[in-house]
Amino acid sequence: MAHVKTPTVRGLARRDRMRTPAGALARSWTPPHVCACGSAYVSTYLCARVAASALVRAGESLGTPTVAAMDLFESTERTGSGVPEPGPNAPLAVRMRPRALDEVVGQSHLLTEGSPLRRLVGENAPATSVILWGPPGTGKTTLAYLVAGSRRFVELSAVTAGIKDVRAVIDDSKRRIATGERETVLFVDEIHRFTRTQQDALLPAVENRWVTLIGATTENPSFSVVGPLLSRSLLLTLQPLASQDLGALIDRALADERGLGGRVTLAPEARDHILRVAGADARKSLTLLEAVADAALAKGSTAPDALPEITAEITERTMDAALVAYDKSGDQHYDVISAFIKSVRGSDVDAALHYLARMVVAGEDPRFIARRLVILASEDIGMADPQGLVIAQAAADAVSFIGMPEGRIPLAEATTYLATAPKSNRSYRAIDAAIADVRAGKAGVVPEHLRDAHYAGAERIGHGKDYVYSHDAPGGVAHQEYLPDALRGAQYYRPTEFGFERTVTDRMTRIRDMLGRTES
Repeated sequence: MAHVKTPTVRGLARRDRMRTPAGALARSWTPPHVCACGSAYVSTYLCARVAASALVRAGESLGTPTVAAMDLFESTERTGSGVPEPGPNAPLAVRMRPRALDEVVGQSHLLTEGSPLRRLVGENAPATSVILWGPPGTGKTTLAYLVAGSRRFVELSAVTAGIKDVRAVIDDSKRRIATGERETVLFVDEIHRFTRTQQDALLPAVENRWVTLIGATTENPSFSVVGPLLSRSLLLTLQPLASQDLGALIDRALADERGLGGRVTLAPEARDHILRVAGADARKSLTLLEAVADAALAKGSTAPDALPEITAEITERTMDAALVAYDKSGDQHYDVISAFIKSVRGSDVDAALHYLARMVVAGEDPRFIARRLVILASEDIGMADPQGLVIAQAAADAVSFIGMPEGRIPLAEATTYLATAPKSNRSYRAIDAAIADVRAGKAGVVPEHLRDAHYAGAERIGHGKDYVYSHDAPGGVAHQEYLPDALRGAQYYRPTEFGFERTVTDRMTRIRDMLGRTES
């Protein structure tokens, strides 16, 4: 039986295409060896786009209706510009995303007339790359969509995307530019999670404006974004939203048809509860509102003609507790521990316990907290209360021994002890001053009477000669020089008048008199 070749779908499409006037033009068209968009052969996808555009233009010039070719890079879940079009089942926070700058709440410092952000939005906006830095739920993704406008928009997450994905978007944008389209807007969420190599891969595209990069980060870009990329981008800092901003969002979501469409009412105390739990996070406030609204709609109304009401009872039953804004490897980790240490140093025991509680609730490593308390006990309490170091070390041992959640108790005890103890950093300053002298070359030789004299022949070279054993001297202090000659008379430790150091001050004065060393 003879083999019969069955035409493929692609082959049939090509045959039909060649029967059109545009197809006839394509048969007579000889492609160049190198395409205008940089490809060597027309058979590649790179030049296929150029060829398709030529066919469409040829068909239009001959009066033949043409159908736009489907782009393999397009997604059926996005609009023509590539910006996601939320469906009816999308989360409330997605459905209520602002469609224009005038709908954005908060960030007034970025939305003034003539501001850089406003110049980036619009059909004729410049191709300026932007880094958006701010806490979660402040509108970074929303602003990225607004900046994109009608331009093609591609969204990548730095958590899952790699260099291959980035280069694919850049190459596609270059193809579009070659056909007369505008550059693609590439939105990279959590850009701080990209490695240095991955961020460096973006540099040529940003430099040559092959793409407009919008990077979103919750971490300080000075530490998380490479300098060359930061210098080629506009940095916009977003501030946490105020309660009135979140309240406006909630009220809009209750009434807007994209949101709850007036199907439920919200009691004032329930509204306050949502605002308190949401903190400064717009996304969280709308997510909580959606959850309590679903509960209220499921319960229904007690009166025949009344709308279901979101009550304080429903909100408390639906929401267990506030989620603490805390990232154990990011800015919040360092900001909260910094506030904790400074509160203990400042003797504000209540503030110190607050920040301790935030770290405990967020699941911070208790050993990290204990280590910082041990350091603080020496650095900030010091000789004003030497027992502070003992308490801090005991708390660290207890945490390692018993673990959490009981470990919070010795941590709290150490925190309250250190916060209420007298403070002195004189030991800390003394060692740093001594180190500075050593690094500056002020060391000198060890005095001969202090040198090691336990070995045979040491006495013959003068080691240990004229050394006075302190316990044989009156008061246990021998009148002899201990510092090298280059540092004779130096005084590093200067005790305060606080706590135990008041006693140390009196004793140090007597000792220095016995050593023949006067105050300088």
